[in-house]
Amino acid sequence: MEPVIIVGAGPVGLALALSLARHEVPTVVLDAGDGRITPRPARSCVLRPDTAALVQRLIAPEPLPGARWMVWRTLRRGQVLEQRDFTPADAPLHVPEHTLRKAFRAAAGRTGLVRIVDHSKVVELEAYEDGVRARTKGEQGEVWRGSHLVGCDGIRSTVRKLLGTRFPGRTAVERHAVAALRVALPWPEEALLHQEMPGGKGGEVCARALPSGVWRLDWLLPARGELVTPDALLERIQETLAAWTGERDPAYELLDTGVHTAHQRLARHWRRGRVLLAGDAAHLLGALGTQAVDEGLRDVDNLAWKLALHRLGAGDEALLDSYEQERRGAVVARLRAVDQALPLVRNAGALRTLLPGGARSRLTLLTDGHLGRGTLGAAPEHRDSPLTTAPLGGGVVTEPGERAQDIPLTALDGTRLALSERLGARLLVVLVAPGTAVWDSRHWLNAGVMPELAAAVRALPAPAELFVTESYPGAAAHTVLVVRPDGYLAAALPGVHREELGRVVATLGGRAAVRATGSAAGRARETGGEAGGRPGGDEAPDPDPDREPAEDGARVLGRGTA
Repeated sequence: MEPVIIVGAGPVGLALALSLARHEVPTVVLDAGDGRITPRPARSCVLRPDTAALVQRLIAPEPLPGARWMVWRTLRRGQVLEQRDFTPADAPLHVPEHTLRKAFRAAAGRTGLVRIVDHSKVVELEAYEDGVRARTKGEQGEVWRGSHLVGCDGIRSTVRKLLGTRFPGRTAVERHAVAALRVALPWPEEALLHQEMPGGKGGEVCARALPSGVWRLDWLLPARGELVTPDALLERIQETLAAWTGERDPAYELLDTGVHTAHQRLARHWRRGRVLLAGDAAHLLGALGTQAVDEGLRDVDNLAWKLALHRLGAGDEALLDSYEQERRGAVVARLRAVDQALPLVRNAGALRTLLPGGARSRLTLLTDGHLGRGTLGAAPEHRDSPLTTAPLGGGVVTEPGERAQDIPLTALDGTRLALSERLGARLLVVLVAPGTAVWDSRHWLNAGVMPELAAAVRALPAPAELFVTESYPGAAAHTVLVVRPDGYLAAALPGVHREELGRVVATLGGRAAVRATGSAAGRARETGGEAGGRPGGDEAPDPDPDREPAEDGARVLGRGTA
């Protein structure tokens, strides 16, 4: 079968290629750049526990790059308003983007399934009956054929432009002056947000540790204002370090600088047939501590297994539709939360006037974004997804559509591992079986309900793995959990019921959604429109009637400048 074409070799594009490789899906990554990765420590990203775990799975056996924060502090003037202590399992990971790209490139070379082609700018897309054709220019200019194509080519996405997809939103919602420097600060392996520092000019600065004694410092700037001159930035560094260290002339080594501008934009559609968008090509966010790369990796985790099932024929059109429904819906909620919080957080004087403890309230909101909690940062839920099965009485505390808890599992060969270690490749079917941890697997493989459950799993239309666990919060013995490859609980069944298990997996493949809506999705794809008349959507533009017909029944989606 033809590979999946991925346009863009940034963190999101490479992560998608590696995720598909775990499903044994070959990919071709087309990138307009030259493949060189320039170290830029001032360009870094914060990964939450779920996305950090994804990165670890993708680059294993290599260790995670970056630094974990074990403590977070939120300060106003000299007072600590909030302190959060982390365990290694839930600590955020702070990593320079160039380090992440290097780790992904190295891992891609080990798979044998990822081909990265540099100097390949896509200038034309065509759709045909069961695939996509992309034409590139440059040193590797040629025609590439794939089963699907995913645009991971960033803010100025060529794929999005070739599709004619609108990208509305706001520009320069927030701006920060950024500096990466090697310096000794009083908080090793920590991070902090400090407003109105004593002895300084006030304002807001965030400090986040990186490996090898390096720190990234961000100073909030007016959303629209003059350029930050080198002298002005050096003055900011001097004042900030003096306030924190108590030294008049603190020593430091300046490594990198820049200005980070947060935009808020959202593509109208993330899918047109077999062409999809992910990462910055689909959405821009980054104000109030939200993290663009973090959200892009969540796109990857959601999309990879759906593409793999669609290629196998185990997933219908509704399965690919669910990618946009779930991920675009989650980003809409995130952007809406930022829009609602911005006036409260940034109009500090008005809030203090109206609300008791207003300063604490607004800093709590801002901290939520930095720490990945609440509506500004927590991992999304998919309770309303068409792939989510209604609760069936399993009694678990986790509802279908929420992330499954990272419980210890035992494989059929006796191997013991955490649930998070096995995500990404297949559906997980987990039997809650108290007592199995103390017995060798050969004693329970052919006992009780295991033979019946194992036969049911083998008969499923999608690849699945069977495990047992001692317990799951709230679950009774013999509860059967079905966990999606991206870690979301799909269903909790009160016992072994082959028909119910098959129905859950059919729902995960989009089959139930198709039965509920008839062939609307298929008709919409044939005409280039969208099923269901989603609010706020724009139909993709029709091909230019003056163009010559494409060969082999192909339909030209878009052409750029060759």
